[in-house]
Amino acid sequence: MTQRFPSEFSHLWAIDPGAIYLNHGSFGACTKFILEKQRQYLEMLEGQPMRFLVRQLEGRINDARSTLAIFVNADPSGLVFVQNASAGVSTVFRSLRFEPGDEILFTNHIYFACRKLLEYIAETTGAVLVEAQYDIPISSPGLITEAVLSKVSPKTKIALIDHITSATALIQPVEEIVRELEKRGVDTMVDGAHAPGSIPLNISEIGAAYYTGNCHKWLCSPKSAAILHVRNDKQKLIVPLNISHAGHLAEPFAERFFWQGTLDPTPFLCAADSIGYMATLMPGGWDAIIKRNHEVCIQARDIFCQELGLKPSCPDNMNAAMSTIELPFLGENHPPDYKSCDTIQDKIYEEYNLELPLWYWSQPPRRTTRISVQLYNSLEQYKYAAGILKQFYTGIVL
Repeated sequence: MTQRFPSEFSHLWAIDPGAIYLNHGSFGACTKFILEKQRQYLEMLEGQPMRFLVRQLEGRINDARSTLAIFVNADPSGLVFVQNASAGVSTVFRSLRFEPGDEILFTNHIYFACRKLLEYIAETTGAVLVEAQYDIPISSPGLITEAVLSKVSPKTKIALIDHITSATALIQPVEEIVRELEKRGVDTMVDGAHAPGSIPLNISEIGAAYYTGNCHKWLCSPKSAAILHVRNDKQKLIVPLNISHAGHLAEPFAERFFWQGTLDPTPFLCAADSIGYMATLMPGGWDAIIKRNHEVCIQARDIFCQELGLKPSCPDNMNAAMSTIELPFLGENHPPDYKSCDTIQDKIYEEYNLELPLWYWSQPPRRTTRISVQLYNSLEQYKYAAGILKQFYTGIVL
């Protein structure tokens, strides 16, 4: 089957050639090169498990950690692997001790799974959840900082702030927020699920107590690879979700996370390999990739806005490789749960083999679409998708 509206990079990915896949932001997608690399690792693992897991793995993991630390500009001694950003957030919040009345601050743009975690923490410890609210469209990052700081109180213990929001695709000013919260004696956990590989990232400069980010999204590693960085002064507080042979007091910090029971470590190793491989795909490496994906994202967003008579949700510099647009109201609000898709999204998929994410955000729920761009996507794919969506909204039956 021939690819439809391919980019010059499409052939490097394992995406079904008959599909137009415009939802990289949800789960990422792996290159063929990295899938082959993972297969080689798996053959080494299964060919001699003792050699791979006991004699070789620690050195390989430490090398991969060092590569990731350089890429995200972080202290390697505080960087460890977890399976996903949700696990990184859970690791921190289930390690910390909360007293009744301690306040946990977050925004209404929080990733929904993390909100569920915070609800569990509140129910089991007596901590109080405090939500800072702002809406889209939004005109400047400073409004986000103001919304967060307006909710700080003497009881605020920690804030959970997304670096790039999932549903609304906004780059939040985490460096400024972290700095201002530190002045007020409040720690910050930054959920950077979408940050590595979609924006230039400097975890050391951000300075958050805790930072987590996925590797399977914009770095295009296999699923089940993410990083958690814990600042040196906070490391004694944090233990893995699964405490194994090293125990919860092991030093150095990374020792606690090296062995978390028997699991497939190949995604961790491939994350480092993917950083190197992706950098070869464009002259200029990652800087060029980030710039290209952002530019295509903004152009695609503008096409959708023009076709459907909509407005952008934020200034260009508040989007990275994703942009969310609020869609016209159709007189019904039936948000799907996390195990299903919007009815319009399903119909577009079934009729056109086109995966265009549609979901609801805010209270009351409003339907949106989120554009996300990786190298395998072309601008022509978004022009096609915008036309299909416009047909639905102008009453033409799909």
